[in-house]
Amino acid sequence: MKHALITGASRGLGLALARALAADGWSLTLTARGTADLHAAATELGATAIPGDVTDPEHRERLAQAVPELDLLVNNASGLGPVPLPALAELPVDGLRALLESNVLAPLGLIQATLPALRKRQGAIINISSDAAVEAYEGWGGYGATKAALEQLSHVLAAEEPEVAVWWVDPGEMRTRMLADAIGADEAAQADPPDMVAPALLSLLARRPASGRFTRGELA
Repeated sequence: MKHALITGASRGLGLALARALAADGWSLTLTARGTADLHAAATELGATAIPGDVTDPEHRERLAQAVPELDLLVNNASGLGPVPLPALAELPVDGLRALLESNVLAPLGLIQATLPALRKRQGAIINISSDAAVEAYEGWGGYGATKAALEQLSHVLAAEEPEVAVWWVDPGEMRTRMLADAIGADEAAQADPPDMVAPALLSLLARRPASGRFTRGELA
């Protein structure tokens, strides 16, 4: 049985992907900050729940120790930063620093901690990105900068780890709490729910293309 570790797995895309993988026969280790929601998801899916914050190095080490053999790491946990989304002229530097911690340093730290397990199984890494990493949207400068950094780390990692598949994926807009916080609940409600996006990520695992950047449209 293949095993996946998913961050930000208590809701949104992380939970949708966990459900899709469980239905496909994967065993799962799930993590998120929301303890009650995470345990509910783990109970539903027969998964292992390890609550915590991936910005905490000790938590990342606990996760790595829990998955000595690993087929898939999904870095889905992410922060949005200050809301309403400010222009760069007003973006608090401390807010950007915290965003870099959650969206760049934490995923890299978890990759470093789990690479031995991934190498052992010739596994795969999915880093969830955004079109804000490559497009200029007013108010999205801080978030977009962190996702651009995550994409560049992914690109370099793919060159350095040829035996591990590294995919960085722009899933498009989804009906999530994060999107509602960014653009408002009414507009966010028009986006597709995460469970319509998860199958596109499963197609990566089925096809195992070369490492690279993908959008949801390319995977549909």
